[in-house]
Amino acid sequence: MTAVELAGITKRFPGVVANHDIHLSVRKGTVHALVGENGAGKSTLMKILYGMQKPDEGTIAIDGEQVSFSSPADAIARGIGMVHQHFMLADNLTVLENVVLGSEKLHGIGGKARRKIKEISERYGLGVRPDLLVEELGVAARQRVEILKVLYRGARTLILDEPTAVLVPQEVDALFANLRELKSEGLSVIFISHKLGEVLSVADEITVIRRGTTVGTAVPAETTSRQLAELMVGSELPTPETAESTVTDRPVITVKDLRLEAAGGKALLDDISFTIHAGEVLGLAGVEGNGQTELVDALIGLKSADSGTITLAEEEITTWATRKRREQGIGYIPEDRHRHGLLLEAPLWENRILGHVTERPNAKGFWLDPKAAQEDTRRIVKAYDVRTPGIDVTAASLSGGNQQKLIVGREMSHKPRFLIAAHPTRGVDVGAQAQIWDQIREARREGLAVLLISADLDELIGLSDTLRVIYNGQLVADADPATITPEELGSAMTGAATGHLESPTEDPVEPSADASLGTPADAPLGTPAGAPLETSADGEAKAPADGSPDDPAETSADAPAATSADSPAEPSADAPAEPRAESPVKVPSQGTASTPSQGPAKTQADADAPEDEDAPDADAPADADAPEDEAR
Repeated sequence: MTAVELAGITKRFPGVVANHDIHLSVRKGTVHALVGENGAGKSTLMKILYGMQKPDEGTIAIDGEQVSFSSPADAIARGIGMVHQHFMLADNLTVLENVVLGSEKLHGIGGKARRKIKEISERYGLGVRPDLLVEELGVAARQRVEILKVLYRGARTLILDEPTAVLVPQEVDALFANLRELKSEGLSVIFISHKLGEVLSVADEITVIRRGTTVGTAVPAETTSRQLAELMVGSELPTPETAESTVTDRPVITVKDLRLEAAGGKALLDDISFTIHAGEVLGLAGVEGNGQTELVDALIGLKSADSGTITLAEEEITTWATRKRREQGIGYIPEDRHRHGLLLEAPLWENRILGHVTERPNAKGFWLDPKAAQEDTRRIVKAYDVRTPGIDVTAASLSGGNQQKLIVGREMSHKPRFLIAAHPTRGVDVGAQAQIWDQIREARREGLAVLLISADLDELIGLSDTLRVIYNGQLVADADPATITPEELGSAMTGAATGHLESPTEDPVEPSADASLGTPADAPLGTPAGAPLETSADGEAKAPADGSPDDPAETSADAPAATSADSPAEPSADAPAEPRAESPVKVPSQGTASTPSQGPAKTQADADAPEDEDAPDADAPADADAPEDEAR
């Protein structure tokens, strides 16, 4: 039986058509994946289903009954729930308080509500504890709270927007187990994702939309990632691998004994030391909230280190202001493009100036040069394939992927010596992803030093020359990208493995009893699995006095790791091409499956409010005053 039926959905905004004649049918008790490039119209379609926008044409049917939604409250009343990509939780409230907020009339705010939460948690295997503060929860636990919130409100169809964007592989597996529990209870899930491998793993059916309309459906068991990618963007699935090493022996950025403390004296970063050479990409892996943001803030100058030094080339910059660091060649792709990368209501050419106000072509001496900035913005739009009707539209009118490409183009245009790239491809489609990877690889060949922070472990492993793992504000492990797997890296990110990470050999002599926990075989006896190892000058591992606790939310940063990543690792080899299979994809007869040609350049990104990645890609001039909801 059909849970949700969308037929002929069309949504227009001034100058653009966001959705055109879209058809989507979701059966009860299934996971239905919705995939498409940035700007394809996925988010607009889901906003219509969730009652945030009304369609201009078309119908919505829930359980076979045609309905019309005027607000999310109407959708919730009919059993539709949505988990946004960026969680909508109050950190200073408990899980119970977050769940009942706005739904106090259902089960009150006390014992009855607590019992209901525990019942739902146990029924679907969510493992949620109602009395914990949300600020004490990890990313995966927060996501389960969001799922529980919509179930608490009686949702029978769940919309999950990019649910795996910030999860490590083990957490993704746990999420998929939760989804299977939901399926077994007859619930339906609409799963929106750019990670095609995960889509094929968890979905029962797939619908692909491109440029605002449905272009086909697919059966996961009979479809490959390459076929899905070709249907989405008209090109093959890109891979992040780098073919050759470009690492030199010239240090560009050196961080030594860096420490950053919170107001109460708690260490946010402790004894951070690393060197990145010209032509080297250092990948930093870690579950969000373990010090990555603080490290970036210290490197760009937004926060002052309490101790330690930062050196750019041969000049110490620890006390430099942010503007001086930018002028001297530090580029910055922020993890949250809306809060730190763009002025959403400003035109594109003004956003091109951000962070580089005193530099050419934006300025002539003490004066801004708007004409030169506008001309260079047109160059960036063309070179980086930023799909926009013009440079005078607001940044809010672009989809997430096009916003990210604008930021990448802006930063690369100033030929930085050192680039901080924080989640550079988060929430962008495979086409934009490939463009961003190409830009990073090209700049790397020209001697750029890159600090790459990403939740996409395949991206980290593929692009990096050296890998380090940050856990509770400390660098606790390092790995060779050529030999490490995403699963092993994910294990270290949760604190289960430390020291130098190596894949087990095919013919192990005698594996350590602790190998499964990630404790190196040559670690001294009694070393706990989660304890960071210090490496002596002769390479011998030493156990610290205190083991490192398991929970990143409650771990102290007393035991720094002293492993070094100054010797770059060899890059991983190119992955073998996936064999092409006969395409089982069903293309509707309306003639919408034609593949548009792709531009030659291929390029790429969290706020507290949900980020809408799917603005329509407009080929004709659009009204700059189009609603923000339509835009992204």
